[in-house]
Amino acid sequence: MHGSERRVLLLLAILVPSLVASTVSAGDWVHWRGPDRDGTADATGLPAAWTPGGEGMLWRADFVSRSTPVVGEGRVCVNGREGDGIERREVAACFDAFTGERLWIQGWPVYHTTVPWNRVGWPNPAYDPETGYLYVQGVGGLFFCFDSRDGTVVWSRNFIEEYGFMEGYGGRTQTPVVDGDRVVVTFASSGWGSEARPLHRFRVFDKRTGELLMVATPGGSMADKNTQSTPAIARVGDRRLWIHGNADGGIYAVDTETGETVWSYGLSKRGINTSVVVDGHVVYAAHSEENRDEGTMGRIVAIDARGSGDVTATHEIWRSPLAAGFSSPALAGGRLYLLDNSANLHALDAATGRHIWELDVGRVGKSSPVVADGRIYVTEVNGVFAIVEPGETEGRILDSDELSMPEGRYAEMYGSPAVAYGRVYFTTEEGLYALGVGDLPTEPGASPRLDLPRPGAAPAGTAPAHLRLEPVEGRLQPGGSVELELLAFDAVGRSLPAPAVEWSLEGLTGTIEGGVFTASSGGGSSAGRVVARAGELEAEARFRVLADLPLEEDFEGVEVGSRPSTMVGYVGRWAVAERDGGKVLEKGPSPIKIHRHITFLGSPDWHDYTIQADLLGTRTSRRVPDVGLIANGYTMELLGVHQKLQVRSWPSALRMAQEVELPWEADVWYTMKMRVDVEEDRAVIRGKVWPRDDEEPAEWTITVEDPMPIREGSPGLSGFSPTPIYWDNIRVTRNQP
Repeated sequence: MHGSERRVLLLLAILVPSLVASTVSAGDWVHWRGPDRDGTADATGLPAAWTPGGEGMLWRADFVSRSTPVVGEGRVCVNGREGDGIERREVAACFDAFTGERLWIQGWPVYHTTVPWNRVGWPNPAYDPETGYLYVQGVGGLFFCFDSRDGTVVWSRNFIEEYGFMEGYGGRTQTPVVDGDRVVVTFASSGWGSEARPLHRFRVFDKRTGELLMVATPGGSMADKNTQSTPAIARVGDRRLWIHGNADGGIYAVDTETGETVWSYGLSKRGINTSVVVDGHVVYAAHSEENRDEGTMGRIVAIDARGSGDVTATHEIWRSPLAAGFSSPALAGGRLYLLDNSANLHALDAATGRHIWELDVGRVGKSSPVVADGRIYVTEVNGVFAIVEPGETEGRILDSDELSMPEGRYAEMYGSPAVAYGRVYFTTEEGLYALGVGDLPTEPGASPRLDLPRPGAAPAGTAPAHLRLEPVEGRLQPGGSVELELLAFDAVGRSLPAPAVEWSLEGLTGTIEGGVFTASSGGGSSAGRVVARAGELEAEARFRVLADLPLEEDFEGVEVGSRPSTMVGYVGRWAVAERDGGKVLEKGPSPIKIHRHITFLGSPDWHDYTIQADLLGTRTSRRVPDVGLIANGYTMELLGVHQKLQVRSWPSALRMAQEVELPWEADVWYTMKMRVDVEEDRAVIRGKVWPRDDEEPAEWTITVEDPMPIREGSPGLSGFSPTPIYWDNIRVTRNQP
C-alpha cells in the first residue's frame, strides 16, 4: 500500500482493535515474502558482512533445500530432501531458531512424478501463527499440514490422486498461503467431470481439517503446467482479492469470498513464475518470456487493481523492459528491487517504473531479494550470498560470500532469505544458515500484525449475487452423508443470509434434504454434483461416491467416447472404444506429443490390494508403447522398446525400480496382475504377466521390496502411447493372506 494509506491503517489498527486479526511473535517470518508479503522486514542490527564458519555466522545445520524458510514461535521450518539411493525422500523439518538444533523431521516417498532428484525441496512452506501449523506441498502433489511443535501430521491430501495435479520435470511447485481460517493452494490440474480440462485452479481448504471449501478457475488454456506464482492478498475498494500469476501468462484478481474472477491482465505468452507485490491499489508483476503484445522478452508492469474484466488495455500504469522471470519484487521506500535472470539486481522507481540502477551480483537469478535494516539481502544460484547497500543512484555490494559443496563445486541456492529475531536465515544445497551480530534476543516476543479482514455482512435488503456451497468437493462411500452449507454474497463479496433454494442431484443417486446429501447405499460407484438453485443463481458441490473393494470394470456399461465418471487425472486422454467384439478403454497418441499419462480409479486411502487387468499395445511402424497398472503408489509396466517388465515408484529417479526381461508382442492381449503388501518397515510388490488366453502362472514374474514404503494409494492405469494402447476387465481386490 502507499505510505499514507499504510499510516492510516496502522492508526486505525491502534484505535480499532477489531482491525488487528491476530498477534504473532515479534519478527516472525510466516510467509516466504515476509510478514507484509512484500519482501521487507522491520528489523535493525542485521549483519552488513559475515564469514562462512566465522564472524557473523551464528549456526549452520545439515539440510538440503531450495525453499525459503519460514519462522514462527522460535522455530525455523523448511522443506527439502535427504537420503541416498533407494532411501531418497522429500522432507520437512523445524529447527530451533536460536541454536540450530533440529526439533523434528518428517519425510515421505516421492512418486507419480517426473521431477528429478535435484529439484526436490523447491516449494516454500507456510506457517500459521494462530494454530502453529506448517503447510508443505511436495513436488509429487502430496500436501501436508504439520504441527510445527512436534512434526505430527494433522491432515494431508494427495493432489494427484484426488484432483489430477499436473506435475512435471520442471519441478516448479506452488507455495501455500494461509488466509484467516483457510489455506490456499494453486496448481495446474486435470481432474474428473467438469474439471477434466487442464487449467490452473485455486483450491481453498479449511486450514484445520483439510476440507475443500472452494475451487476457482480464473485462467484459460495453459502455456505451462509448472509455475510457482504465489497469490497475494489485497483489499482494493470494496473487494478483497487474491492476485496471482497464472499458467496461461495472465495476472488475475479473484474475489476471496466468491471465487469470481474480478479482473485479468494479459502479460506473458508463457506461465508466470513470479509473485506480484501489491501496494494499495497498485499491483507490480514481472516475467521474462515473450510479451503478448510484441516480440520482446520480459517486462515489469504496474497495474491499477481497481478495474474489472480484461484490464490489459485500460489499467496499465507503467511498463519497463526487464527479464525477471523468477524473482518477485521487493517494495521499500518507494522503490522496487528485483533480480533478473542473469542475477543483476535492479532498482526502479515504484511510481513511474524509471530504472535507477543495476548491480551484478552473480550469474543466475532465481531468488527474490529481501530489504531490511537499510540493506538488500539476496542469494544467487551459484552459491553466492550477497549483502547490498541500496544507494540513491547506485547499489554497492557490502559483502559477497560463495558457499560450496564438500567436493568443491558451488552449493546451489534458490530460496530467498528470511529475517526474524534480528537474524537472517537462508537455505542452500549444502545447509541451513543463521546469520547475526551483537547481543541478540534469545526468545521470540509478541507484536501485533495488521491483517486484511474479510468483508462483513451486506446491508439488510441487499439481493444475493453469488451462491456457494461448502464443502465444494469430496468423496464418500455408498450410504454415506455430507452436510452442505449454503453461503450467499452480494456483488462485492459481503455475506448475506442464505436464500431458499431448490436442491437437485446430477449424476448421483441418493437424497438431498435440508442440505444433507446421502448417497444411495446400492448401485456401486458414481460421480456427479449436488446443485442448489435460487432463481438465476446456482451453486454446486461435486462428489465421487466410491464403493469399497472389490472394484470391477469391463466398460460395457460406459458410452463409447466417454469413460467411467469416477476416473481422475488426464481423463481426456482415455476413452471407451469398441475392439475385438466388446468395449475397452483406449489411450491414443497425444496431439502435443506428450504420450505418458496416468489416471486413477479409486480412493487414495486404499492399501494392501491386488489389481488385475487385460491390456494390449499396438505397433505403428517402429513406434511401440509402454502399458501398465498402478497400485498403492507403485507402477508396473510392460516396456515396449526394452521388452521388459518394470516396477517403479518415481519415473525420473527410478528410486526402487527393478525390471526383468519379458518379450511381449504387439496386438496381443495379455493379463497383468499386481499385488502390493505394506508391512511396518517395507512394501512388497509382486507382479506377473501372461497371454490372456493362457492359464495364470503359479509363480510371480517379478518381486520387489521397498524399505521406504508408500503406505496407500489409488489403483490406476499408466501408459506411454505413441501408438494406441488398451485395457479391459479391470478388477481390484483386497489382499488375502
